[in-house]
Amino acid sequence: METHGSSQGSYVEDGFQRDTRYLSDRITRDGADGWPLEPGRYRLVVSRACPWANRSIIVRRLLGLEDVLSMGVTGPTHDWRSWTFDLDPGGVDPVLGIERLKDAFETRVPGYELGITVPAIVDIPSGAVVTNDFKQITLDLSTQWTAHHRDGAPDLYPQPLRDEIDEVIEAVYRDVNNGVYEAGFSASQSAYEAAYGRLFARLDQLSERLARQRYLVGDTITEADVRLFTTLVRFDAVYHNHFKCNRNKLTEMPVLWAYARDLFQTPGFGDTIDFDHIKRHYYEVHTDINPTAVVPAGPDLTNWAEPHHREELGGRPFGEGTPPGPPTEDERVPREHNPALG
Repeated sequence: METHGSSQGSYVEDGFQRDTRYLSDRITRDGADGWPLEPGRYRLVVSRACPWANRSIIVRRLLGLEDVLSMGVTGPTHDWRSWTFDLDPGGVDPVLGIERLKDAFETRVPGYELGITVPAIVDIPSGAVVTNDFKQITLDLSTQWTAHHRDGAPDLYPQPLRDEIDEVIEAVYRDVNNGVYEAGFSASQSAYEAAYGRLFARLDQLSERLARQRYLVGDTITEADVRLFTTLVRFDAVYHNHFKCNRNKLTEMPVLWAYARDLFQTPGFGDTIDFDHIKRHYYEVHTDINPTAVVPAGPDLTNWAEPHHREELGGRPFGEGTPPGPPTEDERVPREHNPALG
């Protein structure tokens, strides 16, 4: 079993297969899994480098859960043992009091042998991980934490559209979110070409869909858009080169490029993106792909601020709701890490 950065997977017949065995308890209104929803009790641990964690950062921001669910941010790189809190004074998370995320996993399961992945939600009183099931975490933030959503929070998982959202996000996960990893970590030409083909066939299909409508499902931002965005925003900076997903750059796919810029310029999306962390993580940690650990200086990222004109398709980003306010000072991405923020 091999661990690759923010994901865990193994090589199966020369292909990459993600290990989806997670700690999958849920924090719910009724506490059915033994973890009742209590403001201030839990801490969301993320890396800004990781696309799976980036989803939870965005959803937490959009829903206004900052005051009830604190967030710990790891450094962008790690060794084989675990993500570390090297951004914090003394290299220790100020709330959990640990140096490595591994400590919280082993508090929950002594000798824990699966992937130490982000995002992870940790029970602060016990110091134990509750869940690192990234797919369920964001859905539960939308459906279980409603009593603590900010005024004007969007409905990212509206009941009438859930079947369609589920269908879209499964295809996006299989061929795009995970597809770039399957291409990048392929150990044979045939496995790589198969993943590459599925990836760009799906991107072409998404381009056709988004040429007609501003968002993936309905006329407002939903969970589906969050999940596609976190891959698209990393595409030219990492996946095009590092993972050999090089048929086109995102900037060469007009519809997807405009769609991605539209979301990037929406409060709660682009202001969560740390391109410095993203590039350092992939190019420094994946030494099996990039043995020199040299991080590319490019590409120029200021173009994320260019006009997108997607409003011409209609749609209302937050439906009947409102945009979130600016991030708090302690959660603000440094401007030098995201030059498109101005």
